[in-house]
Amino acid sequence: MSIKKNGLSYADAGVDIDAGTALVEAIKPAAQETHRPGVMAGLGGFGALFDLRAAGFTDPILVAATDGVGTKLRIGIDTGYLDDLGVDLVAMCVNDLICQGATPLFFLDYLATGKLDVATATRIVTGIAEGCRRAECALIGGETAEMPGMYAPQDFDLAGFAVGAMERGASLPVGVATGDVILGLASDGVHSNGFSLVRMVVERAGLDWDAPAPFAPLALGAALLTPTRLYVRPVLNAIAQGGVHAAAHITGGGLTENLPRVLPEGLGAEIDLGTWRLPPVFEWLAHEGGLDQGELLKTFNAGIGMALVVAPDRADALCATLRDAGETVCAIGRVTEGNGLRYTGTLQ
Repeated sequence: MSIKKNGLSYADAGVDIDAGTALVEAIKPAAQETHRPGVMAGLGGFGALFDLRAAGFTDPILVAATDGVGTKLRIGIDTGYLDDLGVDLVAMCVNDLICQGATPLFFLDYLATGKLDVATATRIVTGIAEGCRRAECALIGGETAEMPGMYAPQDFDLAGFAVGAMERGASLPVGVATGDVILGLASDGVHSNGFSLVRMVVERAGLDWDAPAPFAPLALGAALLTPTRLYVRPVLNAIAQGGVHAAAHITGGGLTENLPRVLPEGLGAEIDLGTWRLPPVFEWLAHEGGLDQGELLKTFNAGIGMALVVAPDRADALCATLRDAGETVCAIGRVTEGNGLRYTGTLQ
């Protein structure tokens, strides 16, 4: 084979292999801080190894979940507030796992970008590691893809993959019955759903991301980027205490679409909208965007980030357990005969 002068390299095509190698080295300390029992081999290999027996399981069932951050990323990219986007990524996955009754064990991330900037990517992945640390799961591997021509140089996308486990026979939902109490756990804001509508409302309001937020003592972009709340430890402790029949992560589709997913055929729920206070960010979105109550409840979490369906005789004790763990929780409704949700009262 003859070598032509002035030949091209991968770097000429916009892909910097050395930057990828530098990123792996930069994030190793953060990943190591997420180590937990069961991790056998993590970053650096072609695959990551995990020992379920070492993690304490005897007859485990694996549970997997994957998700992203959605167009909330656009606000992070435009404002430069990148550090908590990784927390969002982890939360969107592990909050789903616990709804099955599973303990999150390990996490893998996928970062795709037009031009890999090591400092920026390190901030993002350090945020992912922080989310894993809070969720008590290990950041065990991932992939960084530099894709010029697919993304603008400053743009990126994130995806996450979480794997958890539970002992055989411990899966939720189980035993949901008429009269069960529905506990609502407060959200920390918009979380990671509905941001295409959020950005439209902000544009309609004529505001910049650095303008004061009408609903919080922060810049608008920073306020909207409040990360998704991680419910892992409080909810798993509640499940272990007994009496939790089902759990629903309130994401895209809101209460309207997500709560019915954990109710058996023939059962629905009555939700009293007057039992919790609508957070100021949603009041502002509803007012500025002219959103009616139905749209708000179907697009956003409206202040309830997780719902637990519990036995009536365990509701008070479980509320106390969750509050002791730092959650804001209230009884928002009951399971009823018939399919679907019925709302009473008004969001306020």
